[in-house]
Amino acid sequence: MTEQNQEVATEAQATEAVLQIQRIYIKDVSFEAPNLPHIFQQEWKPQLSFDLNTEVVELGEDLYEVCLNISTETTLEESGDVAFICEVKQAGVFTVSGFEGVQLAHCLTSQCPNMLFPYARELIASLVNRGTFPPLNLSPVNFDALFMEYLERQQAEQAQSEQPETVN
Repeated sequence: MTEQNQEVATEAQATEAVLQIQRIYIKDVSFEAPNLPHIFQQEWKPQLSFDLNTEVVELGEDLYEVCLNISTETTLEESGDVAFICEVKQAGVFTVSGFEGVQLAHCLTSQCPNMLFPYARELIASLVNRGTFPPLNLSPVNFDALFMEYLERQQAEQAQSEQPETVN
């Protein structure tokens, strides 16, 4: 009877979904302030551009590297001069098992980046602070909403490609 219980427990563990952080690290970082020091003599009315994307690389069975790439550029409204450019690649190695298809994609492109974002946000804030610029506190990102938008775009593209072409 004990052997049967152990077999059932082993099977349950095998089918249980797992998402586990193995390591979080900075893969690449860059901070440029090309117009120092004269940028500090101008009125501080910044315009921030923000770009974010995610890369996923399968390292082995159930092992993935997820890299969150964030690029920010701040220019001054009146002059158009670049105050600073900050680029961060915050990465992590994750064990992910028990997920398939859309669930796996959601895990790798939403849940994992959601874990990485606070590290990247803190690093960007620190770099901007070290450049002696006013604080830059990036707003939280809703990775679930971004993933849903991606799925909707994919479905729309697929539906469009399946429509028969009309001949004139």
